[in-house]
Amino acid sequence: MSLAVTLSRAQEGVAAPQVMVEVHLSGGLPSTNIVGLPEAAVREARDRVRVAIQNTAFEYPNRRVTVNLAPAELPKDGGRFDLAIALGILAAGGQVPRDKLDDCEFLGELALSGSLRAVSGVLPALLRARARGRRVVVPRANAAEAALVSDAEVLVADTLADVCSWLRGAQELATPGSASGIIDEVTGPDLADVRGQLQARRALEIAAAGGHHLLLLGPPGTGKTMLAERLPGILPPLSESEALETCAVRSVAGQAVDPKFWRRRPFRAPHHTSSAVALVGGGALPRPGEISLAHNGVLFLDELPEFGRHVLDVLREPMESGHIVISRAARQSTFPAQFQLVAIT
Repeated sequence: MSLAVTLSRAQEGVAAPQVMVEVHLSGGLPSTNIVGLPEAAVREARDRVRVAIQNTAFEYPNRRVTVNLAPAELPKDGGRFDLAIALGILAAGGQVPRDKLDDCEFLGELALSGSLRAVSGVLPALLRARARGRRVVVPRANAAEAALVSDAEVLVADTLADVCSWLRGAQELATPGSASGIIDEVTGPDLADVRGQLQARRALEIAAAGGHHLLLLGPPGTGKTMLAERLPGILPPLSESEALETCAVRSVAGQAVDPKFWRRRPFRAPHHTSSAVALVGGGALPRPGEISLAHNGVLFLDELPEFGRHVLDVLREPMESGHIVISRAARQSTFPAQFQLVAIT
């Protein structure tokens, strides 16, 4: 049977819906078609995958290749499906065993040489795969991020050839290790460094203990910004689930996650010229804004009166609901938004 199925994950907010990569080889003129609502980067995968397979000393099928990314109504973007597509083509042609693909999910972009490149949004995909009890193969460049999910079964690879050798039983893939034992040795701004300001310090302590928002008023030079920067240091430490959720937002935004600081509460300080979209997020591929990047941390608005009225109005809904829903054409993404607002005027 010239049909093979591999599994991968799409990126939709902090959710990572499962995508089935179905590959079928049939007679006819040699061609490769990718269907299932692929965007430009996914359609271009047919050229990357063909050259990567040839440079890995495998044979690209001289047949009609049809790749279906299901579900069809879910938009697919990025190079994250390259590895799954390549393995599906090789399995459909009988060059790697199909049975080893059943309980695994694959993420990674292929270089023309066959090496694997990092992709964004790996952490949400690992959390969903862990809930399903599946193994996940990711590029070595994503190993530090994958190590944060200590109880997930994750394997890292450098090249397509390494993954194929593992599927054939010729070698083992490495694991990313664990970040659970890493301690944040670099401390942030400490409230103990502040001398005087007894009323302001007391206000920060009450806000930290009760999870309250805070408005600081006073003339320039009285230490308002200095005090606001020290609020994350006296907040309760993040639990593992909170830290993973916070890191998942950063992963979707394409920001590197440093294992040393993965349990540190975020502190976001957008400039007063920032637009509403910069705070809320958006784009053709919806990405989180400053509000979501401050999830489980502090959103600091310096010179509050200088922000536009429309910009301040967009804070109302996430402060009430704790999340943001971004709709763009056929896409709808939900990002968490639970934060403490500290404003200065």
